[in-house]
Amino acid sequence: MSAQVLVLAKTPVPGRVKTRLCPPCTPREAAGIAAAALADTLAAVAATPGVRRRLVVEGDHPAPPGWGRTAQRGTTLGERLENAYADTRIAGAGSLLIGMDTPQVGAGLLAAAVRRLGEDDVDAVFGPAEDGGWWALGLNDPAHGRVLRDIPTSTSDTGALTLAALRDRGLRIAELPALRDVDTFVDACAVAVACPAAGRFPQAVAAAR
Repeated sequence: MSAQVLVLAKTPVPGRVKTRLCPPCTPREAAGIAAAALADTLAAVAATPGVRRRLVVEGDHPAPPGWGRTAQRGTTLGERLENAYADTRIAGAGSLLIGMDTPQVGAGLLAAAVRRLGEDDVDAVFGPAEDGGWWALGLNDPAHGRVLRDIPTSTSDTGALTLAALRDRGLRIAELPALRDVDTFVDACAVAVACPAAGRFPQAVAAAR
């Protein structure tokens, strides 16, 4: 089965993204960190071989050349996640969805996730976040994204509730490595250390110190 990687993202506008970085960051610095995180995430996906690539975006941020682009749809995050799968569905292709909050993700990890999703004994892959959420969710049948509409987001048990809902549907789930996502400036500093030094994200974090 072929696969696509979806990147769910917000256009990095000061005052609209990464507001929990403020303080100590200014809104402009927070937007710069968000822009760097998105750029590094897109670069990692672009370097992942053998996949289709699509940006699912809120706002007017353009997709990189060769990518598809879909506008986010829905009021709540749960609705936007569900619709991201539904609006990009391709017959016969699994969908691996990630956000823009784990810029330390690399092409190797993404390629491994896609390979695992394509194995005969797997219906979904799940990447837990250290704060109790998740950083990646791959579904061979994107219709199962329906469960995300009703799950509270940004809580310490979002990941556990997501796993339980998917298992209630009888899905066979392979777990990916846990990653720390960027919510606060403390998170940003920790994640920057895990990124390649040449990446845009660690440079943006260093500039905001």
